[in-house]
Amino acid sequence: MGFGDLKNKTGLKALDDYLADKSYIEGFQPSQADAVVFKGLSGAPAAEFVNALRWYNQINSYGGAKDSFPGVAKALTQYGPAGGDAQAAKKDDDDFDLFGESDSEEEEDEETKAKLAAYAAKKSKKPALIAKSSILLDVKPWDDETDMKALEEKVRSVQTEGLVWGAAKLVPVGYGIKKLQINCVVEDDKVGTDFLEEEICAFEDFVQSVDVAAFNKI
Repeated sequence: MGFGDLKNKTGLKALDDYLADKSYIEGFQPSQADAVVFKGLSGAPAAEFVNALRWYNQINSYGGAKDSFPGVAKALTQYGPAGGDAQAAKKDDDDFDLFGESDSEEEEDEETKAKLAAYAAKKSKKPALIAKSSILLDVKPWDDETDMKALEEKVRSVQTEGLVWGAAKLVPVGYGIKKLQINCVVEDDKVGTDFLEEEICAFEDFVQSVDVAAFNKI
């Protein structure tokens, strides 16, 4: 279980493969899982590890805020692909003989039909994939007197099906002004960036503008 040594190419390859269809180590927002794996690296992955580098840059953008990610930190070896589960699944597939031998043609025919039905039922239970994206938004206030806590509450009050708000932090932009950087996960066919920008900009007493800082398919 786990990625192995993340300071060599074997470990980085395992991390890169694991993140091929994921934005985070666990779940749909940054967590202690990301913080632990991030600390296990000696630095930014090489460009050849495209998925790992994308993830690294995303987590690195939070700076010191990584320690405030939600969740409970576990040992590095507790995160990553579960080799035992994969081997067990492979063994199950190997043991499944679609055309096993029978003592007679009639028995073989009935047995084959039963196995085909069981195989079809097993396949039908697999959940349909839902296209999702992880979006990092920069929400800028009017000035340094804007109540940023109230601004974040306003942003999180935007609720709709297919939208889940994640971690947030304040980032200095100059002259004592800070912007709100907040992450969310959306279902692509239900929520778009135009909807988010329009809804958040509606709080015109607090919000000057909204920009998409990062957009990643999950």
